[in-house]
Amino acid sequence: MGMGRGAGRSALGFWPTLAFLLCSLPAATSPCKILKCNSEFWSAALRTYALCTRRTARTCRGDLAYHSAVHGIEDLMSQHNCSKDGPTSQPRLRTLPPAGDSQERSDSPEICHYEKSFHKHAAAPNYTHCGLFGDPHLRTFTDRFQTCKVQGAWPLIDNNYLNVQVTNTPVLPGSAATATSKLTIIFKNFQECVDQKVYQAEMDELPAAFADGSKNGGDKHGANSLKITEKVSGQHVEIQAKYIGTTIVVRQVGRYLTFAIRMPEEVVNAVEDRDSQGLYLCLRGCPLNQQIDFQAVRAQAEGPGPRRPEAASPAPAAPETFPYETAVAKCKEKLPVEDLYYQACIFDLLTTGDVNFTLAAYYALEDVKMLHSNKDKLHLYERTRELPRGVAAAALTPAPPPLLILLLLPLLPVFC
Repeated sequence: MGMGRGAGRSALGFWPTLAFLLCSLPAATSPCKILKCNSEFWSAALRTYALCTRRTARTCRGDLAYHSAVHGIEDLMSQHNCSKDGPTSQPRLRTLPPAGDSQERSDSPEICHYEKSFHKHAAAPNYTHCGLFGDPHLRTFTDRFQTCKVQGAWPLIDNNYLNVQVTNTPVLPGSAATATSKLTIIFKNFQECVDQKVYQAEMDELPAAFADGSKNGGDKHGANSLKITEKVSGQHVEIQAKYIGTTIVVRQVGRYLTFAIRMPEEVVNAVEDRDSQGLYLCLRGCPLNQQIDFQAVRAQAEGPGPRRPEAASPAPAAPETFPYETAVAKCKEKLPVEDLYYQACIFDLLTTGDVNFTLAAYYALEDVKMLHSNKDKLHLYERTRELPRGVAAAALTPAPPPLLILLLLPLLPVFC
């Protein structure tokens, strides 16, 4: 029951009509008990009406029709000696939601469905993706692919609607290789849709509910526009935040966590002051001094060859317990396309010796297939780490021509 201006006036008109009908009924004989039915219905209906107005108190605070309805209800309840506690009338029947969305309330406010509220008469929103997995590898909203140390707590996302923070801990003592051991997601309070909700996951603890035990957005009218679904107990959780058009996938693979998100660009960029926002890994990537050239580890493992440019951060030492050929074979089983996910898989096996990182790379790519809106960008093949200025300049400087070419230059006009 919406309580806008029009709805409030039409609802008020219902009660005099009902009173007239009840009063115009013929007197009932004692065995009939119709007056008792009338009284019970009247009380239940008034309580239902009062409950509905209380739910809209926040959004209707400045609406005259709302205040008139509240005072009218109080007067009617007083006249008919209705207590505030007791049964209410049955709610109206609701149409069944579409298949696959059984928890979505058909009467939730339109503003609690992103595509309906913001893009009703416009083109579909452009969705972006960010993911974090393994040792850890970051794919940003702009499809940059980086491998980072980022030990300790780091913000992944920080905008007007959502805050995501990860904590990365060393995989092996004395190694720069880290992986995500804790994840905190804060869904901020949003109009009549959701209350603030916090989701926390740690190693060996992947809950299927928010920190307060609930599985949706709280007590507001559009609460089911935020909900948690457990896909695989203790291993895979999906969070739908329809009011901001966002889907989040959290997994535990082996001992560590992976994170993937699909979010509209409009929401990604919804910040009060972008210039002073600070570090935000999914948008800005890892700081240069935290990045690792994971391809250098593979080059070293393959054997002698041309020396690669120095990485911004040294690559972690590879354990001797996992031969390079075995790492390649394991990764090839799950990741037949030799893209950056495949290379990240090899890196993780060489630096950690933990075969579960193969599955982390595999599921990260599966989440990209599910969440990324541009199917041409599922696979990435070139690393996008920003090299130090000196290295970048050297890479762009053309190599001097070989001596043979210099000797042949004077003869070119003869042959041409």
